[in-house]
Order: sequence, then structure tokens, then C-alpha cells
Amino acid sequence: MRPDRARINGEGLRHVGVPYDSDESFLELVLPRVRAALNEGRRVLVITCARKLDLLADALGHDAGRIDSRVSSTWYGHPYRTLAAYHEYTRGRRTLVIGEPIWEGRSRREITELIRYESVLNAALGPASAVMLCLYDLRRVPPAVLEYNAVNHPLLLGAEGEAASTSFVPPHELVLGGDRAPLPEPGPGAVTIRFTGRELRRLRRSVDDYATAAGMDRNLITSLVISVSEIAANSIEHGAGYGTITMWSADGELICEVADPGGALDDPLPGYIPPEPESPRGYGLWISRQLCDLVELRAEGGVLRVRLHVSMGS
Repeated sequence: MRPDRARINGEGLRHVGVPYDSDESFLELVLPRVRAALNEGRRVLVITCARKLDLLADALGHDAGRIDSRVSSTWYGHPYRTLAAYHEYTRGRRTLVIGEPIWEGRSRREITELIRYESVLNAALGPASAVMLCLYDLRRVPPAVLEYNAVNHPLLLGAEGEAASTSFVPPHELVLGGDRAPLPEPGPGAVTIRFTGRELRRLRRSVDDYATAAGMDRNLITSLVISVSEIAANSIEHGAGYGTITMWSADGELICEVADPGGALDDPLPGYIPPEPESPRGYGLWISRQLCDLVELRAEGGVLRVRLHVSMGS
């Protein structure tokens, strides 16, 4: 969602970090805000574990039927699909969203992308008429994650109410570990193919053949081929008009890197902000972030490199 999109009643996103340390404080912080939102006519979505959803439903009584609820384990499976889901839920309506991701059991890479997604929400949903309360259970959230609560949220909620975060960092300025490090070299057995605008069909077939030979799940191959095609088409239309794709497998993933010698990173949040519905362009990286497990970008030595990671599947 672009920052210049129309706001409802002049409202914009109120993105609030909510640390708490007990079930009682969870209810004390959340319950009155849910009731107030319902009284304001807002649509309410709550995402947390099943036990806390039950606690909230019991406390709400007959009003429990007026809220939408989801379980964290399904809602937060992929941060950028979650971002798209929030975009759809908040578009064109006044909302209260209360969300609590699961942090335990995630890899370092997954945690990094979930932290990044929390930051990107500020830009992606900036014009939305939404209040978003992001919950952090102090009993369970790792300290390395908790320190980003104040970084990613302009407002913090405690027993005394909301206060501005003095540590907030705008999403286009957020730098996480490894963001500026060079990408590792392709793995052993990497295959490189050159492409031009006339060869996109052959490129898609080559990616399909390589992934099939590597034993990738058929449905995941489709996601990979679509993503590669979108990025290559961007290179042809907006970059040098040609490029290369390098493919290899590592750690249960198939990795495809599209290199564009005429590309540049001129968007501070590339592929994180959904394009306007009527826009004929701007979908390539957005679609790729939805379909791939990870998308990495680097502009090095006059070459833009877009690296797509997709799980091989079962």
C-alpha cells in the first residue's frame, strides 16, 4: 500500500508494541481496547495461541462472536504472505488487529525476516485506518527479538497507556545482521544461463527442467518458475535488457540468482509494498516475496543480483 493512498476519515496506521508478562496483564491491556474498537464500529482481528483466544472469548462474553480470530501457528507461517493478508483485511475499513507471532523454534533467518516484516508494516499499512497491537510475551520472547519491539513500533503500550518509542527506526532505515554483507558465492554444481527478451520462454523451461531434475516438488517448481520469470522480465524491461540466471541447490533449497548488469536499487523497500491494484507494473518483487521462502537483493559493481530461495519440498 503506497503512502499516498487515501486514508479513511483522515486516519492512518497506529502501530503499537505491547509487552506483557502474565495472562492477567494480557487481558488488562487487550480487553478494553477490543471493547472500545467494537463500540467504534471497527472490525476486530485477534491472532494468538488457542489458549489466549479462549481467555479473551470468556472475558468478552456475548461479544466474542463479534471478533475474528486466528491461531498464530497458521497466520504467521510466511511473513510476507502475512503482510498481504493484513493488507487485504485492513483495506477500506476501520480495524483493530491484535497479533502475536510465534518466535520459538524458528531459525535465525526466519526470525530476521519476521523482525523485518514487523518494521515494513509501518510503510505497507501506513495509510490504513487501523490500530495494530503487536504482542510480546516477556515470558517467552527471546531477548534478541524483544529489543526490536521499541525499534519497530512508533508507540509502546504499558500499564500507563501509550507512549512514543524513542528507539523507533523507520523501515527504510532498518539494517539487520547481514543486510550489507556480500552474497555468498553460488554453491558447487551451479549452472548459469544467459537470457534476453526473446528467450524468456526458454528460460522458464530451463528452470523447470533443472528443478525437476533436482527432485523439487511440482507445486513448488511452479512458484519458482513464476518468480524467476517476473524478475527476468523486470531486468529486460527496466535494466540492461538481458542478464544471467544461476541455479544451484543447498540445504534443502533450490536457489536461483538473476543478475542484471543494468539494474539498480532505487526503491528503499523493494517488493515489500503491494502495488496499486490498477497498476500495470511493480508486481515482480512483490509476487516473488509471496512465492519464495527468501528473496535477497544486492547491487554490487554495477550489477543488481536478485537471489530467490525456494524449499525443495518433501
